[in-house]
Amino acid sequence: MTETCAQASDKHVPVKTHTRGSAPPKAAGDKHAHLILNASPWRVTWTMGWPAVAVMMLWGLNAILDAVFIGQLIGEQALAGAVLAYPITQLTLGLSSLAGIGGGVALSIAIGRGDRDLMRRLPGTVLAIAALLALAYGLVGASLAELLIRAMGGQGELVGIGASYLRASALGGLGAIAGMSLNMLLRGEGKMRLAAAYMAVGLVVNIVLTPLFIAGFGWGVAGAAWATNIGGLVGAALVWLRFARGQASYPVDARWVGLHRALARRIVKLGTPAMIMSSMGLVQALVVFNVLTRVGTESDIAFYGAAWRILIFLLTPLFGLMRAFQPVAGINFGAGQWDRIRQSFWTFVAAGLAIIVPIWATLTLLPEQTLALMLPEMTFSASDLHHFRVMMLVLPLLPVTFTALALLPAVEQPGKATLVSVSRQLVFYIPVMLILPGLIGLPGIYYGATAIDLICGLWLLALVLAIFKRKERPHEQQTSPASA
Repeated sequence: MTETCAQASDKHVPVKTHTRGSAPPKAAGDKHAHLILNASPWRVTWTMGWPAVAVMMLWGLNAILDAVFIGQLIGEQALAGAVLAYPITQLTLGLSSLAGIGGGVALSIAIGRGDRDLMRRLPGTVLAIAALLALAYGLVGASLAELLIRAMGGQGELVGIGASYLRASALGGLGAIAGMSLNMLLRGEGKMRLAAAYMAVGLVVNIVLTPLFIAGFGWGVAGAAWATNIGGLVGAALVWLRFARGQASYPVDARWVGLHRALARRIVKLGTPAMIMSSMGLVQALVVFNVLTRVGTESDIAFYGAAWRILIFLLTPLFGLMRAFQPVAGINFGAGQWDRIRQSFWTFVAAGLAIIVPIWATLTLLPEQTLALMLPEMTFSASDLHHFRVMMLVLPLLPVTFTALALLPAVEQPGKATLVSVSRQLVFYIPVMLILPGLIGLPGIYYGATAIDLICGLWLLALVLAIFKRKERPHEQQTSPASA
C-alpha cells in the first residue's frame, strides 16, 4: 500500500505495479508517458534529452551573459565583485531543485502508477514550497548581504559591489525560484520541449533587460540580477497559465496553492539530494574564495570565477540529460519496469559522453579564446591556462555522476545520493582546500577540486553497479511517502 494525496485528506490506495512478462502500462494514455514506458531507449533519450539539454543550456546562458555584460559594460573589478556573490545567488537553483525536482520525481512516479489523486494538488504544493523558500532567501540575502560577501573573502570595494548583486537577487528571488521550480515540474511531466520554449522566453527577457538595467538605468551589477529574476517570473507565469487553462496532461487544481502536509514532506525528501548537489557548491565557493584571498590576488579571484562559470555552463547539457532521465527513471520505476531503467541509464550516460567529450577536447585546445569572452583585458599566463585545463579534466566522468544522481531519488533511494553530495563538501572538500593550497599554493585549489570530483564520480558509479547487480524490482522497495 502507498500513501497518496487526496484532495481533502490522506488515504491509502493500492499501488499499481508492473511485473516481468506482463504488458507495459498505458500511463493514463499520455503520449509522453507511453513513449517512456514503451519506446526504444535511444528514441526516449533523443526525444526527452535534446529539449532538456536546451532548457539547461538556456539557464546556463543566463549566468554566462551576466558575466559577459558585467565584464564588458563595467569592468574586471565589477566582475570580481559579482563573482563573490554568484555562488550565494546560486542558492536559487538549489532551492528550486528542492521544490521542483522533488515535485517532478513525485509526479513521474505518480504518472507511472496512474495515481491521479496525488497529481491534483502537486503544482500548488510545489509553488507554496517555492514561495516559502524565496521568502527565506530574500530575508537572509537582503539583510546580511555585506556580511555574506565578506564571508566569501570580499574586501574593500568588492564588498559593496558583491552586496549590490546579492541584495537584488534576494529581493527578487521569487521570480528565479518559482520560475525554475515550475519549469522542473513541467519536465517531470515529460514536457521537455515546452519547458525549453518557456525557458527561452525568460532568457530573451533577461537578454533584453540586462544591458538596459546595467547601462541604461545605471543600476550596475544589480541590474543583471534583476533581469534574471524578471525573466524567471515570466517563465513561471507561462507554466501556471498552462495549468489554469487545463492544458496539463494530468489533473491539476490550479485554484489551490498551499502545503499538503504528506505531499510536501514527500517532495522535500525526494528533492533534498538535488538541492544539496546544487547548493553545497556554496560551501565549496566559501572555502575557495577565502583561500584565494590568502594565496592569490584580485585577478586570481576574477580568473577563477570566470573559469568556474564556464565549467558550470559546460555542465548544463549534463544537467539537462539528468533532468530528462529523472522522469524516465521515475515513470518506469512507478510502472515496475526495472530492465528499462537499467537500459535507459547507460543510454543517457552514452549520450552525455557524446555531448561533453568534443566540448572538453575543444576547450583543452583553446582555453585562452574562451576565457577572453569574460576577461577581455586580462593577459593569461601559462599557469592560468594549465589551471583551466585541470579544472576541465573531470568533464568526461560527469555523465556517470549526473545520471547516477538522477537515478537514486527516482528509484526511492535518495539517501545514497544525499550521502555522496554531503560527503563531497564536508568530508573531502573543506579539509583538502584548507590543507593543499597551504602546501603547494594556488595550484592546490585546482588539483584538489578535480581529484575530489573524480573520487565522488567513481563512488556513485559503484553505488549504481551495486543496485543493478542486485537486480531489485522496484515494487519490492516501495514504501509509503510518510516512511520513504
